[in-house]
Amino acid sequence: MDATQVQQAGEELEAVRKLQEAYAQIRGELGKVIIGQDAVIEELLIALFCRGHALLVGVPGLAKTLLISTLSRTLGLSFSRIQFTPDLMPSDITGTEVIEEDRASGTRQLRFVRGPVFANVILADEINRTPPKTQSALLEAMQEHQVTAGGKLHRLPQPFFVLATQNPIEQEGTYPLPEAQLDRFMFMIHVTYPSEQEEFDIVRSTTGTRTVELSHILSAEAILSLQETVRSVPVADHVIRYALQLTRLTRRGQSDCPKFVDDFVSWGAGPRASQYLILAGKARALLKGRHHVSVEDIRAVALPVLRHRIVTNFNAEAEGVKSETIVQRLLEQVPAQVHEPVDRSVEAALKSA
Repeated sequence: MDATQVQQAGEELEAVRKLQEAYAQIRGELGKVIIGQDAVIEELLIALFCRGHALLVGVPGLAKTLLISTLSRTLGLSFSRIQFTPDLMPSDITGTEVIEEDRASGTRQLRFVRGPVFANVILADEINRTPPKTQSALLEAMQEHQVTAGGKLHRLPQPFFVLATQNPIEQEGTYPLPEAQLDRFMFMIHVTYPSEQEEFDIVRSTTGTRTVELSHILSAEAILSLQETVRSVPVADHVIRYALQLTRLTRRGQSDCPKFVDDFVSWGAGPRASQYLILAGKARALLKGRHHVSVEDIRAVALPVLRHRIVTNFNAEAEGVKSETIVQRLLEQVPAQVHEPVDRSVEAALKSA
């Protein structure tokens, strides 16, 4: 190994160490307030390190809002909470232009007043309680990290994350998110009930007089640097092909599409799913102490990446088959080892499934 290779190996080890250290510190600070929810926190931080947005779905009282606000305090980032209601207007989110008079000259001019979207971390609380017109006000911000008003571009502060919550129980008076907006969320994270011991600890710690002091772990500049580190992780071609295969097999009508996808899926995942599978795999690899991505990393993040990008049909609804079921069956039937070129025997097995 020559000097260049030694230096490169040292840089890779340092990148892994920095991300693991940041992850451990953030987990430690969140643990002062949030009890349990280890998988949710890991997925949330993977999205953070990948510059992705996340949608947290769970019943009321599972600390979704508390988790997001605590994370913003831990990172020392600017934070805005937007409570989505049926009467919320797009300008209430992005901002609006107001007429301002110059007292000296007597002239009037338009001035843009920034809305709550101009912050590093946006908590879009109960995002499905506002009509699609207002939900879509976030589309440009989420994709382009900018807001257009009066023909002018207004850049959002960096880093920028939209972390939305959604209640899956109450459907009356709610508006399902448009598919175009769902696709902008890197992860859909399901927040489940705590275990009995975790719930005991929650009750004991939140019904007393204990106060918690949180430390700022990472600055905005440090987060941007870690995001660049994640993108620098190399990925082998066979891992990319595995991610592509998982995504493409969700689309009905393909020549190698398994029968259960044709039976239960209306629309499958688009190319953005493959991109997010690879990015999330890179972040997970670093968190596990590696500077290369394995197929197992892709499999581990497949559910939060794909579950909201698969639209099931009436047959699936009638038989109780959800998008998660589709993803799990694909993971069971697509082997972990995919070689280049793709093994045709795998495709034959899928067709007969």
